[in-house]
Amino acid sequence: MPAFCRDCEARAEDGARRCAGCGGHRLVGHPELFELTIAHVDCDAFYASVEKRGRPELAATPLIVGGGRRGVVAAACYVARLSGVKSAMPMFKAMQLCPGAMVVRPDMAKYVAVAREVRRMLDALTPLVLPLSIDEAVLDLAGTEALHRAPPAIVMARFAQAVEARLGITISVGLAPNRLLAKIAADFDKPRGFAVIGRKDAAAVLAERPASLLPGVGRVLAEALARKGFFRLGQLQALSPAEAARMLGEEGPALCARARGEDSRPVRAERETRSISTETTFEADLAAHAELARHLWRLCEKLAGRLIAHQLAAAGVVLKLKTDRFRLLTRTSRLAAPTVLAETLFRAADGLLSHEVDGTRRFRLIGIGAQPLAPSGEADRGDLADPEAPRRAAAERAVARIREKFGHEVIGKGRGL
Repeated sequence: MPAFCRDCEARAEDGARRCAGCGGHRLVGHPELFELTIAHVDCDAFYASVEKRGRPELAATPLIVGGGRRGVVAAACYVARLSGVKSAMPMFKAMQLCPGAMVVRPDMAKYVAVAREVRRMLDALTPLVLPLSIDEAVLDLAGTEALHRAPPAIVMARFAQAVEARLGITISVGLAPNRLLAKIAADFDKPRGFAVIGRKDAAAVLAERPASLLPGVGRVLAEALARKGFFRLGQLQALSPAEAARMLGEEGPALCARARGEDSRPVRAERETRSISTETTFEADLAAHAELARHLWRLCEKLAGRLIAHQLAAAGVVLKLKTDRFRLLTRTSRLAAPTVLAETLFRAADGLLSHEVDGTRRFRLIGIGAQPLAPSGEADRGDLADPEAPRRAAAERAVARIREKFGHEVIGKGRGL
C-alpha cells in the first residue's frame, strides 16, 4: 500500500509505525493515496490559533475567542475544547465549563489578513480553489503533478508544513475523490490532521458513522431520521432510491447517495455569494428605538464595507431581530436601486425596525443583511431625484479603504458618535 512520511516525504513500508528516514510517526498510507486529487483544507481552531501564534507561553492555556456573557463562542483552542467548549456555545456556558480560560475579543481584521495569506498560498498550487469560509477551502489538484513534480498527497503535506512555518497556524487536510468525502476526511484527525478516503472504501468508512456526520444533517434532521430508525449512514446506504423516496421524502434518494459518499459537484474557482450580513448581541436587552437604531447604524456601516470589499451592492435589506424570549424575527425590504451606501441601508432597515419596536418588547440581538445582491457597477448611479449618489458612494469607498488599512475606529460619521 502506498505510504509516505508527512515530515520528510520519504516513502514508507506498508504497516510501518515510524519513518525509516527521520523517525517521525506522521505516516500516511492508503491504496489510492497517489491517485486522489480533491483536497479540503481546514484551519485548526482558526481564530484561536491566530491569537496564540508567536506566543508560546499560551500553548497550554485554554483560550476562547468571543465576548460578553450574552455573546457566543466564535472559536476555542483545543485546550479549551477538552473542557467541552465549542464554537457557537453561549459564553456563559463556556465559562462555566472552563472558568480559567483566557477570553479574547474577535479581531476580524487580523483573521482576514491571515486568511488572505492562506488563500495566496493555495492559489500557487492550482487555479481551482473554492473558498468555503474564512478558514476553509476545497481545491482540485488534477493535472498539477508535472508542475509540482509530486502527486497531490505530497503537495498537500508540503503545503501544511509551509503554512505552519510561514503563518504560525496549523491546518488539517482531507484527500478524497470528491468534495463531500474530502470535507469529511479533514475532520477525522484534527488538529494537524491528514486523512484519506478513497473511492473503493468510502461506503465502508462511512457505514458505522452517525447520520449527523454528513454536512447539512443538523440536529433537527438527525432527530427526524432517528425517529424513523436511521441512526447510522450504513442504514441509509442500504436503501434503494425508491425506498428512500417512500420513507424519507423527495430528498431521500439524494441523502442516501451522500451517505454512500457520492458527490458530483465540481470545484469551481469562485463561489457565488448570495447574501452578506452582520449582527450583534447586546450585553443587556434593549427596548428603546434610539438605542436599537444606534447599533443598527454601526452594523449598516460594517455591511457597506463588506459589500465594497466583495465588489457587490445591496438590492434589498434583511433586518434580523431576536427577542428576549429568543423568538427570531426577520423582515425584508427591496430597495429602489442597488446601493453600497450605509445611509441608504440604514433608512431602509430603520423603517423595518420602527414597525417592530413598541417600547415594551425587548430585544437581545439585531442584524442587517444585503439580499438580493447586485453587481457593484449597478450601485448608486444617481438620478434626477438623487444626483449626488455617485459622489457619496465614492466617499463611502474611500472610507472603506481607510478602515481596511487603519481599522474601523479611525474614521466615522457623526451618526455613529
